Amino acid sequence: MNTHSMLRIGTHVVFDTPTADRLLRIGVANLVRASDCLIVGPSRRGAVEHARTRAAWWNADEEWDRLLSPTVRWEPPVVLWVSASLHERVNLWRTCSWLRHLGIAHHDVFILDFDPVPLSSAVSHEVLTRPFTCSESVSDHPDEVLLEHLDKACPWPLERCDRAVSLWDSYVDENPLPFVESCVDGVEGFPELAPLWRLLSCFFPRKTADGSLRLSRFDELIIALLSTEWKTPLALLAHESETQMALWHLLSCTGDLFLPRRLEHWAEHDSSAAVERAPGPRPPDAGYPMLSEVYRLTERGMQLRDRGLDQLADAPSLPIAGTEAYAPSAPWVLLEDGQLACL
Repeated sequence: MNTHSMLRIGTHVVFDTPTADRLLRIGVANLVRASDCLIVGPSRRGAVEHARTRAAWWNADEEWDRLLSPTVRWEPPVVLWVSASLHERVNLWRTCSWLRHLGIAHHDVFILDFDPVPLSSAVSHEVLTRPFTCSESVSDHPDEVLLEHLDKACPWPLERCDRAVSLWDSYVDENPLPFVESCVDGVEGFPELAPLWRLLSCFFPRKTADGSLRLSRFDELIIALLSTEWKTPLALLAHESETQMALWHLLSCTGDLFLPRRLEHWAEHDSSAAVERAPGPRPPDAGYPMLSEVYRLTERGMQLRDRGLDQLADAPSLPIAGTEAYAPSAPWVLLEDGQLACL
């Protein structure tokens, strides 16, 4: 089958909007955009439950993720366009699992895997020093490279498809240990696992060698940038410092709207909230979530910043894949050696 035919027939799945726009421009007829960032928020094995919990958690009206939409026409061959971005790799596993659920044979699934575009000498130092691979896109490549990949497309071996489905199954499991073990030990054909766990581990509370509990790396950065003065989420990102840059690196993997979402979690958490909230300079429904509210640390927040946690429930829970961080019912903590353990 030639490249032109592959563009006009079958179903093409992409994991970000720029790639969707590019493929439509070069002639793809049947396109599915599955661009949900699954690094944070709940993920579930059942398709209906997954879609419901994701929509409820983000409180989103716009349909960015059409993978499970009943209006999709799944006509083989199915072509998956995936970059090295960590959130795209997780979406790739989920898509492989969904296609198997639909009964689409592995030999009808063509996975086009793109390496990152080489960085030029003109790229900023900040980009060169990013600790995680999260900003890559298939659309970074010129049209001729996209068509060349399509021309050479071939199905993955069944064993590799099986491993992708198994990774998704372990990712959405309530017990995160088997997935963490896969990340630490490695799985053939999936080099994204080690850096993915380094990223995910930033959202779990930590237990030090002396037994004390500390905030997750992500929450520690937020609390460090807050003060007793009112600040918008945008102001936290505009504060030039190593702390701000470390937070920005994590938000490049979650999407910047995760910052106001997490601040909401903190402001709504129990009667002795560590973070207070007030109306910001822009109305809440005007489309400026980074400016619609302001936040500041309370005395309780300063205690958590300086002394750490007395118990996991001192911080608001955060769903990560199939489990939760800070949940007393799922007391997972990150040890100093990078392993996850249950209290």
